[in-house]
This record gives sequence, C-alpha cells and structure tokens, in this order.
Amino acid sequence: MSQRKMRLGAFIMATGHHIAAWRHPGSQVDSGVNIDHYIAVAKTAERGLFDQVFVADSPGVAYRGNDNEAFSRQGRVSYFEPVTLWSALSVVTKHIGFVATASTTYEDPFLLARKFASLDHISKGRAAWNVVTTGADSVYGNFGLDAHPDPEVRYEKAHEFLDVVKGLWDSFEDDAFQRDPESGVYFDPGKLHALNHHGKYLKVAGPLNLERSPQGQPVIVQAGSSEPGRELAAATAEAIFTAWTSLEEAQAFYSDVKGRLAKYGRRPDQLLILPGISPVIGRTQEEAEAKWAELQSLIHPSVGLDTIARFWPGEDLTKWDLDAPPPYYPTPPSGKNSRHHVVIELARREKFTVRQLYEYLAGARGHWVVVGTPQKIADEMQKWFENGAADGFNVMPPVLPQSLDEFVDLVIPELQKRGLFRTEYEGTTLRENLGLDKPVNRFSIKAAKAA
Repeated sequence: MSQRKMRLGAFIMATGHHIAAWRHPGSQVDSGVNIDHYIAVAKTAERGLFDQVFVADSPGVAYRGNDNEAFSRQGRVSYFEPVTLWSALSVVTKHIGFVATASTTYEDPFLLARKFASLDHISKGRAAWNVVTTGADSVYGNFGLDAHPDPEVRYEKAHEFLDVVKGLWDSFEDDAFQRDPESGVYFDPGKLHALNHHGKYLKVAGPLNLERSPQGQPVIVQAGSSEPGRELAAATAEAIFTAWTSLEEAQAFYSDVKGRLAKYGRRPDQLLILPGISPVIGRTQEEAEAKWAELQSLIHPSVGLDTIARFWPGEDLTKWDLDAPPPYYPTPPSGKNSRHHVVIELARREKFTVRQLYEYLAGARGHWVVVGTPQKIADEMQKWFENGAADGFNVMPPVLPQSLDEFVDLVIPELQKRGLFRTEYEGTTLRENLGLDKPVNRFSIKAAKAA
C-alpha cells in the first residue's frame, strides 16, 4: 500500500463547472448567492476528506456592452466574495481548508495580509491564498485604468507583493503575546517588527495589526502555467493549480516546475502540483456518457462560441460552420496565459469541429474531463499520480451539488480501497493535512543569526 497520498481540492464553481450546469436539474440554480448551498457543499467535501475547497474569483464580470446574448445565458454572474464566504463556512466545518483568490495587481498588500490572516485565525488554521495577477479585460476599468499593466510588470510586482504580504504576516513572532495580568505585559515589544518595505512598486511600513496566525502564514497557492507563472510558483507557491489534457503534457509540466525549486533553496515536496479534473460519473460507462450527452445538449450555440472566442481574438465566429474544424489555428500570443496553448493544441490534436471544441471546453474550460465509472476515473487519477504528473487533483464537479455528491460517494471509496487517499484527517490545520511545513518567522531567523 502506497505511503504517498493524493491531495484533493474541491474547485467550487457555483452551479458547477459545465457552462450549462445552471440549467441542469442536479444544480442549485441560485447557488452563487445561496449560503445554504455552500454550507452543504463544504460539508460534503469535508465528509469526503478533501484537503480544501476553492473558488476562483475576479473583481469584474465579462460584460460586453450591448452584445449580451451569450452573457445573459450564463449562470456565472452573481456570486459571493470568497474571503467573506469562507469566513462564514469556517464556523460550520472543522477540518477542510479554504482557498480564496485575490489579485496582486488590484488589491492592497496590507489589507490583503490582514484579510487572509483574519481568515486563518477565524478558521483555526485553514486559510490559503490563491495568488493571481489578473488578465481579464472586464477588470481594469473597475479600477480607473484604460488597460492592464503589461504581463511582465504584473508578474514582477507579484513577486514583490508576495514578499511584502509574507513579511507583514511575520510582524509578531510566534510567542510575542504573553497576556499576563500579573505583570501587566500584554506582549513582548521586542518581538514586534515593522516591515518598512521600500521597493520598486510598493512602499509599506507595517507592522500588521494582527498577531501571527495558527499556520504561521496561510498556504500560498498559485494558478497559472505560463513561463512567468511557473517561475512565480517555483519561487513562492506551496500548491499550484494547472490544466492539462494529456499525461505527457502533465508530466512535462510537473518535471519542469519541480526542477526549478532547487535554485530557490526548496525541496520538491514543498510544492504540490494539482491538475484539474472534471469527472462525469456513472455506475456504468453508458450511464456516464448519457449524463455527459445530457449536459452537452443544454449548451446554447451563442454560449458555446463565446467560450472559444478569446482564443481567436477579433474573429467573427458566427460565420463559421459549427460542424467543420476551425478554418485556422492562431499562434498563442506572447505573454498570455498558457491556457491559449492548451486549447489550440487540443483542437489541433483531436481534430475537433468548432462545435466539438466548444462542447469540450464547456465542460471545464480546457481542463481534463473524464467520463466513466468510478473505477475508470480512479484508474486515470492513479495513472497520473503514480507516473510523475500530479501530487493530487483539483476536482471540478460538472454540476453542483450532484456531481460532488457522486464523487464523494463513489470515487473516494475506490481511491481509499487502493491506498491512494486518506481515511481520516492527519491534523487540524490545512498545512498539516497537506504535509507542508510551517514557515519560520523571518524576524525570528534574523534574531537567531544575530545571537
């Protein structure tokens, strides 16, 4: 029986990851603003012994002015801010971790540090920050800008932003607070440290007005597989969410990113690589394929074309024959997220028609979709896990809550039977359950060196 265990996250996309999920009877149609829905989903994930739940987030919606035919048919428009949501769910759960997305381009480092440290305290050590630089066109106008900063600038700033936030989290050493009524000493002033950061992009004095959190620092997660994204993950991340559709691509990415860690003084086990998988589960193969066909039948063509439009910028896709291959395959633009590469190569490799391509992407936006029995899905996960492609997976239920219930009830027992997944939580914090070290306070290290 293998001693190495899969790490599993539940990637929660309101009604589900399939773009037409909100129309499916197995979904909760108002889930984006239904707290009872999220409570039930978090409890299901915890029942399944998942390490964490995750929601993607963006400070904007894909509003297209007067051209809203496709937009009005999507169920991903109204949803909670993630740290607020996770704070509420932390009090009705005990073990599962909470990953929230926040942008280094459009957030303030002091406020972000305080927000995530607060979540870590409230949840008693179960918070994680998914670090993004933000590239969606629907965002910059919400912050008084006419365009995003260049990708190179965004990633350069992200490195500095992360260092500032982690420094603020270390403002107090772990044993700074004595709270001794007898002596009248609340905390040791020698263990409080102002950051006084003056960098290229940021100037932050500190200290943070919150003591060090139960994990020392929330877990750092990164999502993105572009060249600068890989380097940011190797330097700073403790888990990385990524998207691949073939074992060979996933293996190459795994080897590449793990191979970058040494130059930052890090071990391979200090970064967990978690590809996305969207499982469509049936007790038989025929049942699974029927479920998938039902979901695909719910896609309106305007929504389907909108799903692939960003990969062919400037093209009027409504003139294309839906049942023929794309007329050409563009070269992914330099500096863009590698999702462009994944999608274009997928379309070329599989010789998809336009309809087949958008139907595939409608399932999980280019992530790996597996349609089959619990045994087949476990087989595929085991193959990637045992052959240098993954440390675990970000499970992306096509329909919520139905698909997550099925995964917990049918696939988790199969993974446990094979010795691939836990049968109980190992600890009380997210770091303990993920097998990650608690970061040592940078100021404690300096003090020890000075002594």
